[in-house]
Amino acid sequence: MSMGNYTKGARISTDRVLHDIGEITQFHRIQGSRELVEAVKYIEEELSAWGIESKRLDRTYDGKSFYLTLRSPIAWNLISAELDWDGRKVTSDETPLMVMAHSPPGEGEGSVLPILREEDWKRAEGKIVLAGRNWREAYRRANEEGAVAFIAYRKGTGTAFPYIGLFLSKKDLEWAGIPALTIPEAWADEIIEKSLSGSEVLARFAVQTETPPQERLPILQATIGEPPFIVFTAHICHPKPGANDNASGSAMLMELARVLSSTWNESYRFGFSFLWVPEYYGTQAFFAGDLNLKDYYAGFNLDMIGGSQDRSGSTVMVIRTPLSRFSVVSGVLERALELTNVSESRGLTGEPLPAVKLKAFPYEMGSDHDVLNFFGIPSVMPITWPDRFYHSSADTVEKLSLDTIKIIGNAVLSSALFLAEAPSKELERFSRGYAMKYLGELSMERETEVAEKLVMMGLARDSEFLGMKLGHRFNVEPWLEWALRGRIGEDIVELRAGEHLYEFKELTKGRETIVHLHELIMLGELLPEEKAYTALKEEYGEIRVEKLRKLVELTEKSGLVRWKD
Repeated sequence: MSMGNYTKGARISTDRVLHDIGEITQFHRIQGSRELVEAVKYIEEELSAWGIESKRLDRTYDGKSFYLTLRSPIAWNLISAELDWDGRKVTSDETPLMVMAHSPPGEGEGSVLPILREEDWKRAEGKIVLAGRNWREAYRRANEEGAVAFIAYRKGTGTAFPYIGLFLSKKDLEWAGIPALTIPEAWADEIIEKSLSGSEVLARFAVQTETPPQERLPILQATIGEPPFIVFTAHICHPKPGANDNASGSAMLMELARVLSSTWNESYRFGFSFLWVPEYYGTQAFFAGDLNLKDYYAGFNLDMIGGSQDRSGSTVMVIRTPLSRFSVVSGVLERALELTNVSESRGLTGEPLPAVKLKAFPYEMGSDHDVLNFFGIPSVMPITWPDRFYHSSADTVEKLSLDTIKIIGNAVLSSALFLAEAPSKELERFSRGYAMKYLGELSMERETEVAEKLVMMGLARDSEFLGMKLGHRFNVEPWLEWALRGRIGEDIVELRAGEHLYEFKELTKGRETIVHLHELIMLGELLPEEKAYTALKEEYGEIRVEKLRKLVELTEKSGLVRWKD
């Protein structure tokens, strides 16, 4: 199969993508801020100039509204800030990341107190507290202990300022009163070293911010053609500069809309829908609306698509759909990336070698593809990870890789056109091969009895959209019903079952646990309880069954899921 046959010469312009990345990075795109709205307006105007119609579906940041399971953070704007310590001075003109997102205003001075042990908190009154982890909890503790300011740092950032957000709610403003700043890890190490040697570190700070009653939560949608749609998502939020995360995905979405608007015709089996959203909050707000989910076949989420293998240490990862949402869309993207990821070097038989590292992974959470999968729309994500400049002031345009942008952009483009145009027989052959490959990979490690059933169910859904004759619709025997779809986190647990919040925090300390919990709930919508656990084991191997059983019980007590009779 050559997906290039379906592009009709259509290609991504990396120059245009790079230009738009540069424009987007000029905005400090914090959730709840005016500049986030302005960044979306820039995209809207560019689309209009290209003749692409779009519409705004804005909601509201007010610190109290819930969008499914997520409470809106407050409206917030940074006006100015400066920090002066030991003869060093930094201002927000140099980097707005020096202020933690949603920080209250305030000015003053004091001695910097690194929190290295629990007993250090006893000396926090009147001090400027310095903490390197659990920032939100440490910030609250600093307020409670009478500190005059809070400074955060993050290990691994070197000389860059980290992006750390408080995501405060209206209720949080009852206790959150001191300004919150950040400094590079290298500065924090100096302060800690001086403190341990008995030297006092004095600092002065001044932070000006505003918290309006509300701000627009911007959601921009452009559509080409008619449903059913392939949907493309990218989150437009994050701080200035945020080149890879996620100006890169947002700019690529603009370019895909431009190219696909010029190639679409009525013979396509799909239309295309493009969504620019604040991460999670915007996606959940969109799906909280009155949508016909049958209008959406599958999704591609573009997040951090410009990381450099050399500078950032990145690998191009394909995050597959969950087993509960198995779809050939994962295989189509994997194959398209293989075809676009070629270098000028040749192997022993003359075949081109890969230009960058590339690997497919089981479903992982962490971006807007999660929400689409929660709502039954199989969604994949190409992402460059890790990125040593992630969530820091060092995430700048010059760190990006044009090769990676080109590889991922053209792969997503050819995937969409292949799904929209390829004859059903060709799609059927490819789908059969990918299903065998997917199950073959699993079966080399473990049994696949339940996985095979879920793959057949996924192929049956694919067939309904692609005109194939594959798969089988088994009778669904659900153990769970998802009463309130969305990312399950501390806000919604606190609201609905506050007495269980501490237990929830303890149980979800491992990142893999929260991924397994959400996939278990999706599996539980299709399978009896024990088969759901079996499927989860077949997908991931080792799982913490007892911990997951406790979490499912907790989500039921929170009213997020219901047992099915």
